[in-house]
Amino acid sequence: MKAAFIGSRVATLAQMSVAQKNSAPNASSPSFSTRTAVRIEGVNKRFGSVQAVRDISLQIPERSLCGFLGPNGAGKSTTIRMIMSIISPDSGTVEVLGSSALRMKDRIGYLPEERGLYRKMKVGEFVGYMAKLKGVHPTGLTRRIEDWLERLALPGVAKRRCEELSKGQQQKIQLLSAIIHAPDLLILDEPFSGLDPINGRLVTDLIRSEQARGATIIFSTHQMHTAEALCDKVVLINKGDKVLDATLAELRAKHDDRGLVCEPRGNANEFAEKVLRSGIASAARAHENGTVDLDLAIGNDASSAMRAVLEIAPMRSVALRRMNLDDVFVELVGASNHAATGARIDA
Repeated sequence: MKAAFIGSRVATLAQMSVAQKNSAPNASSPSFSTRTAVRIEGVNKRFGSVQAVRDISLQIPERSLCGFLGPNGAGKSTTIRMIMSIISPDSGTVEVLGSSALRMKDRIGYLPEERGLYRKMKVGEFVGYMAKLKGVHPTGLTRRIEDWLERLALPGVAKRRCEELSKGQQQKIQLLSAIIHAPDLLILDEPFSGLDPINGRLVTDLIRSEQARGATIIFSTHQMHTAEALCDKVVLINKGDKVLDATLAELRAKHDDRGLVCEPRGNANEFAEKVLRSGIASAARAHENGTVDLDLAIGNDASSAMRAVLEIAPMRSVALRRMNLDDVFVELVGASNHAATGARIDA
């Protein structure tokens, strides 16, 4: 019941965001444009002996939703801080909304990895203060803040001190301070960290509504399923290197037809051995539940492979294996780590 209650509240977030800013881009279409919101070219950053970011180049289209993925210490937050002009690259260029983040600060909303509020300030005062720093006119601001608090399932907290709120509530207040001015570019560093499933869903809906309003959104996360559900585009960084830069559509086109999930009527291990001997697959993994994952050999398409496995053994089911960002992450990060240590990578 509580989830349904919150869901009904966040359903109006997009309409509210549009009302906040008359100059917002066309909110009727969430599709991203061909223009670039963020452009990074040949960026490097070193801290002492550690190469935090190595020769990264990427472009993020306007109105897109881009996920920055990678293990801890990969270089995601360093890249975000360079986009925000908090730190400067040692070499390379960063362009934000056609200029720099410092010049475009009133058009950017930012949730940093290091959370922080003015703890003694009342919630309404804090959010209002942050809004005014971004150039929001005070007329109607108090009412707007109250509306946002209600829609974020925080009714009645405007007059409470920030320090009196729970950690999750404080995180939502800081997120509100990043979006209260309806920014054109929204950058969120680990926005789902520490949130329970209900508040995680609320933040997911909020991010979707901001994109629907016309904002370009960049967020970093360790949650592959969240990135897969939300993003148009993903960038995977590992040990300072960009190892993936692709849209979800491109990833699905590349990976969706490269594997099968089979459930033979007989012994799964024996079926896996027969498939490998046939040359249909380059790898076959039998599981305790009786299913077998097949990585198709180069030159074998999914349709012909399905027909071939049906000739090898009676089957309960044969299905195309769908792309999973968890698998892509493990494959690419694992391959990158092996390559860095000079280890052999088997096909």
